[in-house]
Amino acid sequence: MPQPFSIAIHGGAGTILPSQMSPQLKQNILMALTQSVQAGAAILAQGGDALDAAVAAVKVMEDCPHFNAGKGSVLTHQEMVEMDASVMHGREMDAGAVAGVRHIRNPIELARDVMRDSNHVLLIGEGAEQFAFERDYSYTEQDYFFTERRYEQLQSMKERGLFALSESKYPDDKKYGTVGAVALDQQGNLAAATSTGGVTNKKYGRVGDTAVIGAGTFAQNGNVAVSTTGMGEYFLRKVVASDVAARMRYLKEDIHLACETIIQGELKQMGGEGGLIAVDSKGDIHFAMNSSGMYRASVDINGEVTVKIYADE
Repeated sequence: MPQPFSIAIHGGAGTILPSQMSPQLKQNILMALTQSVQAGAAILAQGGDALDAAVAAVKVMEDCPHFNAGKGSVLTHQEMVEMDASVMHGREMDAGAVAGVRHIRNPIELARDVMRDSNHVLLIGEGAEQFAFERDYSYTEQDYFFTERRYEQLQSMKERGLFALSESKYPDDKKYGTVGAVALDQQGNLAAATSTGGVTNKKYGRVGDTAVIGAGTFAQNGNVAVSTTGMGEYFLRKVVASDVAARMRYLKEDIHLACETIIQGELKQMGGEGGLIAVDSKGDIHFAMNSSGMYRASVDINGEVTVKIYADE
């Protein structure tokens, strides 16, 4: 007998200030988050697979210039877009990921194809794109991903000799821009998907936690699915996503305690800022963050839609 389904998404966490958020920008972001979570929920409602739902939700955010993934990704020091993405399906704990891709419109779809159609988990750069083009992916010029906002951010960072995001005229420029989704389908499958453009002004082919299974993405049937967003180097060191799953599996902590213990505890003590979304085998959803905000939305097992931005909502 089919069981209830649920889905949660995030569009990044960090310093997101109401005082700098115009009514129009807030409306646009809330609308995009709603479209994303509903795209995934529609697949689940039809009995579709959890991973397909998570990928559909993430794809909406990759196509939206308001999020640091796909179109609207931040720029590297060389003024290029380099994107990372990963997926994991909880049934067999299958996973796929790509890093440093430059000409793929929806990296999250490519990560899923790496999982389904290759013998590997993680492909990078030119090799990942060769794999894509052999599967009839379209070559997407860098101009498609470019936005004036991201160019301004890069110049601001270069002037200061910094990387990542810093203060400027946008309300979320200290937001760690990753998008992700976690889902439970009617067959009891859990899945997670995460995608990012990385950090502004990055060099040397830097890769954060998003492309790394266990750090930015994790899913295990009967347990939990997790997608993270934050300061990638810290989330890598703490292997945050798998740490949540381990606490739930071995310590028998519920989803709320496991998530909060990590995000508000050891990760924060290390200096790691950010958050995560998680859904357990019963469809219970949790959003955890140690920042002032996280773009997020969910459809719970009762069909209730929730869309929020700030931590105190």
